[in-house]
Amino acid sequence: STFDVAVVGAGIVGLASARELVRRHPSLAFAVLEKEKELAHHQSGHNSGVIHSGIYYKPGSLKAKLCVQGAALCYEYCDQKGIPYKQCGKLIVAVEQDEIPRLKALYERGLQNNVRGLKLIGAKEIQAKEPFCRGLMALDSPYTGIVNYKQVAQSYAEDFQEAGGTILTDFEVTNMEMAKESSSESEDGLKYPVIVRNSKDEEIYCRHIVTCAGLYSDRLAEISGCSPEPRIVPFRGDYLVLKPEKCYMVKGNIYPVPNPQFPFLGFHFTPRMDGSVWLGPNAVLAFKREGYKLFDFSTGDFLDAVMYSGLWKLVLRNLSYGLSEMYRACFLSAQVKQLQKFIPEVTINDVLRGPSGVRAQALDSDGNLVDDFVFDGGSGDTGSRILHVRNAPSPAATSSLAIAKMIADEVKRRFEL
Repeated sequence: STFDVAVVGAGIVGLASARELVRRHPSLAFAVLEKEKELAHHQSGHNSGVIHSGIYYKPGSLKAKLCVQGAALCYEYCDQKGIPYKQCGKLIVAVEQDEIPRLKALYERGLQNNVRGLKLIGAKEIQAKEPFCRGLMALDSPYTGIVNYKQVAQSYAEDFQEAGGTILTDFEVTNMEMAKESSSESEDGLKYPVIVRNSKDEEIYCRHIVTCAGLYSDRLAEISGCSPEPRIVPFRGDYLVLKPEKCYMVKGNIYPVPNPQFPFLGFHFTPRMDGSVWLGPNAVLAFKREGYKLFDFSTGDFLDAVMYSGLWKLVLRNLSYGLSEMYRACFLSAQVKQLQKFIPEVTINDVLRGPSGVRAQALDSDGNLVDDFVFDGGSGDTGSRILHVRNAPSPAATSSLAIAKMIADEVKRRFEL
């Protein structure tokens, strides 16, 4: 029960980071602590499965850099491990004239981010690639792909364990503190001074901690005596699915041109590795941090969100958008109307309600979505031994191997491993 570094959270980022750390430091002892009985159970197991190419992100940002690097590493890793994927491409489609300038700006941004193979295409070329899709112009991203990220995460876990790492599931971290001197008279107690305790009052001892806790990243930071900012506000995304007999209508990913006035991407068509096609998602406030069903509710999570001033500032700035999203969440016909802008043949009889995911959205106190990755630690005896991965939003799954390299660099710098 003694480790040099404990990584809290067995999602795709935590597992990738643990894998990278044990590969760099094979003589040290590493553990991954996961509160669920299985790995990649939350965001990593409920995402769209898209291998993003890095088009959307602000040039020079960590998101842009890590996504482009991460996509290349993801394809390389899947090839090495024999993990199936499809490089089915993506079209970002302008259906209105006023979207075309934004689409062209997006193309320029993608070029600045060194995204491979980008080109603008017209209506005829759109139909050549997606026979049922209608649009005036599209940005064609041929290197966008799809994969089962839960399978990728499981493979990272196998790599980690084969290299000597330990994974402890059903271990919900509730406390992190320095061992009291009186109880750490032994040599081990001095060498592993941080106690990590779980909900069953079991303990492990370690030298350093890395948290990759997604939906609970702010709470773990608070537990450890670090800053609670940025706060996590959970947004549920509900998908529809095309009925199996209608999946022929979609070949690759079809996305709308994002509107910079609104915080989320909008409805899109996403083919899956199992042959199904997901449609969506919407974005509505989740009343429970891990609430995947419409009526899932946690009093603590709800109060935590609605009492945060940052959320109200975000809501007031995007009131009409938020109300539209809530309306669409309730009425299937409103969601189908969004889809018909791109594929007019889709009808309400062609879709079924599908799965949902919950996005760990970091918000600052001014109501701004924290758009980039955030890594920080704290002060004091315990805080100085912890690195928190505070915000790893989409495209974190795509970027996981690149993020892991950055985390391993940061761990070495901070903890002098």
